[in-house]
Amino acid sequence: MITVDISAAVHSRAGLGRYSARLAQALIEAQTGRFGLFYNQGKNGRFPQNLPTNVPTNHISLGYKPWRMAVLMGQQTGIGFNRLVPGTELFHSTEHLLMPLRGVPTILTVHDLIYKLFPEYHKRLNYWYLNTAMPLFCRKADAIIAVSQASKQDCVRHYHLDPAKIHVVYEAASSLFQPPTPTRIDYVRQTYSLPEHFLLHLSTIEPRKNLSLLLDSLLALRQQLPLLSLSLVLVGGKGWLYDDFFAKIERLGLQDAVLPLGWVEDEDLPAVIAAADLAVQPSLYEGFGLPILEEMACGQVVAASNAGSHPEVGGDAAAYYDPENVDEITAVIHRLLTDKEEYNHRRQLGFQQAAKFSWQRTAQETIKIYDQLLK
Repeated sequence: MITVDISAAVHSRAGLGRYSARLAQALIEAQTGRFGLFYNQGKNGRFPQNLPTNVPTNHISLGYKPWRMAVLMGQQTGIGFNRLVPGTELFHSTEHLLMPLRGVPTILTVHDLIYKLFPEYHKRLNYWYLNTAMPLFCRKADAIIAVSQASKQDCVRHYHLDPAKIHVVYEAASSLFQPPTPTRIDYVRQTYSLPEHFLLHLSTIEPRKNLSLLLDSLLALRQQLPLLSLSLVLVGGKGWLYDDFFAKIERLGLQDAVLPLGWVEDEDLPAVIAAADLAVQPSLYEGFGLPILEEMACGQVVAASNAGSHPEVGGDAAAYYDPENVDEITAVIHRLLTDKEEYNHRRQLGFQQAAKFSWQRTAQETIKIYDQLLK
């Protein structure tokens, strides 16, 4: 039995949770009876609704921080946690936490090395942990899955890993993300009190998402295009170190122009995406950048930073800018809002780009890596 760690999905940890839940679902559908699940339930974890309950499952109930420390100490001392996953012939950790196992091959998915590249954007304790643990986890894993070429290159550059050990397997948008009907769009407009014209940003609110510069761009766009009365809608939870961002909204007088929706249910998300005038993803770095695919699959055009994996994910469909150049961000967004021919062209390219990625393909490529280790 191959065991997949779905702890991130049990705790809905943003992009990691989506990856974990959807990969596990695609693997189980691809080869029924071959997979089991493991997770740390913690105090209030919930089993993902998309996963079947008849799959062999093992779980523990430890706090997140104690579990992280136990895993690190286990790896450092060589203590195996095999009794937690009996019958496992291969173990796959889908987040940055590799449980130590003796005599069992392990795979670690590396999403990004943001803590290494942008240490100032992490809480001190989290930075210490990841900086200490991740090099060890990467060495201990028998194989690594990187979600982009950008993440693979970072692993090789910073941890001096053998490139042959690292396999790039892309994520994909869920099949839920499709163009919604006009009726559905009208429904979410009323339900969420969406403004008539708005930019949409989809992700957790944290410093590396570069939302502070997006506020500067919004201010300029509202002056350049006064008839639109453009707003910014934020979909996603609060991450960390976000106080300065909300203080800046007040300072710029944009309280009525910025609408933080928090988490939006998946069934409503495609219509919220489609209701926007444009999607904007100005992040300073992304290991993958799944929102770009989700937005394109819904028929939305994306203006994205040229940082990290964004060009890999968005291909020719997205319009890119330097995330540290406010004038460039503003110019690209302005062009897309006013040039309908380019907008419609990129919309069609977006459908084609999103169609290149699927969870079925992700599962098949992941299973190939499993089979190579089990030979």
